[in-house]
Amino acid sequence: PQGFQTNEYADAQLQEIVRKMRERATVYKEKLKDPVLSSPEGSFTRISISKRMKTDFNFMPVNSLFCLSDRRYVAWLMLVTVAYNWNCWFIPLRFVFPYQTSSNTIYWVAIDIICDICYLCDLLVFQPRVQFLKGGDIISDKVEMKKFYHSSMKFRLDVISVLPFEVLSIFFGFNPAFRANRMLKHNTFFEFNDRLEAILDKAYIYRVIRTTGYLLFILHINACLYYWASDYEGLGSTRWVYDGQGNMYLRCYYWAVRTLITIGGLPEPQTLFEIVFQLLNFFLGVFVFSSLIGQMRDVIGAATAGQNYYRSCMDNTVSYMNTYSIPKVVQNRVRTWYEYTWDSQGMLDESELLEQMPTKMQLAIAIDVNFAIVNKVDLFKGCDTQMIYDMLLRLKSIVYLPGDFVCKKGEIGREMYIIKQGEVQVLGGPDGTKVLVTLRAGAVFGEISLLAAGGGNRRTANVVAHGFANLFILDKKTLNEILVHYPDSEKLLMKKAKVLLKEKGKPAPGPPVQQPRGLAGLFGQKQETPKLFKAMLGGKGKAGLAKLLQLKRERDIQVMPQETEQIILSAGESKGDILGGLGQTE
Repeated sequence: PQGFQTNEYADAQLQEIVRKMRERATVYKEKLKDPVLSSPEGSFTRISISKRMKTDFNFMPVNSLFCLSDRRYVAWLMLVTVAYNWNCWFIPLRFVFPYQTSSNTIYWVAIDIICDICYLCDLLVFQPRVQFLKGGDIISDKVEMKKFYHSSMKFRLDVISVLPFEVLSIFFGFNPAFRANRMLKHNTFFEFNDRLEAILDKAYIYRVIRTTGYLLFILHINACLYYWASDYEGLGSTRWVYDGQGNMYLRCYYWAVRTLITIGGLPEPQTLFEIVFQLLNFFLGVFVFSSLIGQMRDVIGAATAGQNYYRSCMDNTVSYMNTYSIPKVVQNRVRTWYEYTWDSQGMLDESELLEQMPTKMQLAIAIDVNFAIVNKVDLFKGCDTQMIYDMLLRLKSIVYLPGDFVCKKGEIGREMYIIKQGEVQVLGGPDGTKVLVTLRAGAVFGEISLLAAGGGNRRTANVVAHGFANLFILDKKTLNEILVHYPDSEKLLMKKAKVLLKEKGKPAPGPPVQQPRGLAGLFGQKQETPKLFKAMLGGKGKAGLAKLLQLKRERDIQVMPQETEQIILSAGESKGDILGGLGQTE
């Protein structure tokens, strides 16, 4: 009508509601047409996994510059650690040895300024913006992070380490000892070590390098002390002190190595000062060197702990087999299994490692390792996502040697197999040695056994490992324990199992039947001649009559049990008892 105005917003909302209702009607129509392939639950897709993993594991607060595992922060710590090591190594060297002169002071000062700039940037820019844990929560607020850093001991040491004591050079002259406070920034050095080990694949290599660096630094300090003692006594004044010949640092470092490692063969100290210095050096050398050797042993032992466990398990197994006189053929197969399992996955049992982690991390690893394989199984498409998660955590990995039977013909199937690595061959034929098909990585077989009624179905062929094969196994009991909590997925799987069983039970198509040609096609196919007429026409004289009587006698024998059964049922007696009595009488 005239003068009527349409609300555009309300009209747009109504159109959107109509569109959604049409889409929902279309979805329900598809479900009614094909209920097997449709499920009201969400499907298991990589998109949903990636979104969920991004939400859970890639948490990056916007208010903070560095999270707890940011590699950029580790790189910055490495730069500060380089500046810290410069101060730790060269401040004692420049204080004791006459390497800093008026001609090269500008270069030393320039490098010192660069190191001080790194210290100041770390103090003012980076450290106040690092996240921290408080009561299990990751604090990413700028004010809270700055307050936490300013209240820590690390902040106090960082402030002391950047105090410019070099201004005292105006009164006392330039001396590297005024920069000794730079060595108080040791917390950053140890923090860098911890964070670097957390992100390295082979952290034990860095631990060996770091321990070796500790030893070299202690020898460096000892060399500086020896030159200082020689200068205090007078260079070349006695046989024990440094005589001033050759490269002063290398000569002193050589003396420090022989003394600290207690090799011996050095000149005897002459004065009381030299004797006390030498005794303290020997005592310190024994303590420090033994500590470093013990630490090196622990680092190497931790790096080879897995290899030692593998050797121990293999030796114990071999000892057990020798005790009970196991045949050599079996022993060789056991050794081969140990060697291949260790070489392929670096451990004997992956579940032992995963059990130490929380369920969330186990799920993350299982998705990355097993999702691509499980996603190929048509049986689980459309199932509940969480049900697939639970199933991924319950898969078991088993290694089969070349020639091992994965399953044999006639066995009751209670497991499903997923080929993770390697190949298996399906054998058949009259003698069971003909290769019907070869299954490779990613293939699945035995999935019908998981959902077959009556406790499982029998295997119809032999499956043998062709070479080394690593298979995932999911048994019927495990799947039933999972499906208890997911009834909708259980119904969907049962429907799919019925469809697969019907497809599997269809007879193989035989050769095409030839249709009669000409006038024979008008009368149809000829019926088979009865056996009675075949007997009469097949023999002549007494032979044909004898065969006719034999057929009649067989027919009478087949009719007698039926008549007897009818008499027994009419008399009201028990069929089983009478037939049992007849059997005993016969």
